[in-house]
Amino acid sequence: MSHFTHMKTRFQNLFYLEKALNRLNISYTQQLSNSDSYHTNLVIPQSNGYDIQFCWSGETYELVVDMSFWEQLYPIENFIDKIAQQYAGEVIIGESQKMGFQPVKYQQNSDGSNTLILERWNNDK
Repeated sequence: MSHFTHMKTRFQNLFYLEKALNRLNISYTQQLSNSDSYHTNLVIPQSNGYDIQFCWSGETYELVVDMSFWEQLYPIENFIDKIAQQYAGEVIIGESQKMGFQPVKYQQNSDGSNTLILERWNNDK
């Protein structure tokens, strides 16, 4: 018997969530939400057929998974942490660019942390 777990996240922006998954080389597909035709869910396929989903809850994208069939390289907590770290970096880059900053360096360090350097030139004379 399947028991789906719904894990709350702070992922609110689909664009940044997709960028985070891409940066981590996590394959996914888009699927229209069953409950809300304005939002898209993300499906991460697993070879056992029990896919992982990020489903729009009305406020955030919740991770929906049957824990009995978890087939990823990392435990679920590490999986979410890695995505959250990349998501945060993508939000910082994207929102900073709206204010005129440009990323100069984005580096993943051996200790698991990320280094992000942004710059903005003052064109006022």
